Amino acid sequence: MAESEPDFTWLPDLALRPLGGAVIWANDETFAEKENLINQGPATYQPASFGHKGQIYDGWETRRRREPGHDEAIVRLGVPGVIRGVVVDTAFFKGNYPPEVSVEAIEVDGYPRPEHLARDSGWQTIIERAKVYGDTRNPFEVTSEKRWTHVRLSIYPDGGVARFRVHGEGRPDRRFAEVPGLDLAALENGGLVLDCSNRFYSSPQNLIFPGVANVMGDGWETARRRDDGNDWVHIKLAGPGKVQMAELDTSYFIGNSPGAARLTGRTVDGEWVELLARTELLADTRHRFAVETDAVISEARLDIYPDGGMARLRLFGELA
Repeated sequence: MAESEPDFTWLPDLALRPLGGAVIWANDETFAEKENLINQGPATYQPASFGHKGQIYDGWETRRRREPGHDEAIVRLGVPGVIRGVVVDTAFFKGNYPPEVSVEAIEVDGYPRPEHLARDSGWQTIIERAKVYGDTRNPFEVTSEKRWTHVRLSIYPDGGVARFRVHGEGRPDRRFAEVPGLDLAALENGGLVLDCSNRFYSSPQNLIFPGVANVMGDGWETARRRDDGNDWVHIKLAGPGKVQMAELDTSYFIGNSPGAARLTGRTVDGEWVELLARTELLADTRHRFAVETDAVISEARLDIYPDGGMARLRLFGELA
């Protein structure tokens, strides 16, 4: 590694957790969880701290391979964009780091299931298989000018990586570029949760708080349903208006996110209209959906199927 950091490292880390990045898939994470790869801040280490799987590492660590192949992890960028360089940080991995790595990238629309994305044929190599060193920040420059939404880190054949940084320049989805910026549901703009079906674990008011959720407890989570119904939340908007984009954020809800959701709005005449048809959701994902109706609504209802947790609900549009 060079003595000083390469120029691209001053650019934002597009994969960072606070920006909405998520490690959505890995073929193995026996010793340490894949989610650690994009944690904010440097990795930490405490010697002789053992769990039931061995020494605890602040990173992603796979088992020792006893068969041909290699290990992989897929990261969905919190901000899609042009990648200028990546850093594969093997901090504190000394006798168990991977000798070589490679990186691929892909641009996909929507929210494909992770297992389907792993088999997609559209992946393109942006870092050829290269040597890395243990307990070291290993930087690699990227020269492609393409826009990417996901990256795949491959390690050969196995081992541990503390952090994976993806530095670049954001390129937002142009379909949402002209959407007005007012969140009609936001508490700070006058929105209010009127009612909900269940608030066993946390308050539904959290859904319309400012900022992003930092932990699962920052959102709204219901108890597990044991019937055929579904949970819902009813919100009064800041004022009558037209919703043009909805954001349904399941960040930090991994094993307890809803399977699907539906949005409806109540017009000033008291009629309910559909804003978003029942749509499948992914865990730990900030979803954005265009809303096609021109109806002026004053209230909204979010139905989740059948239960689970949601970090934030945003309804972007303009007041009437």
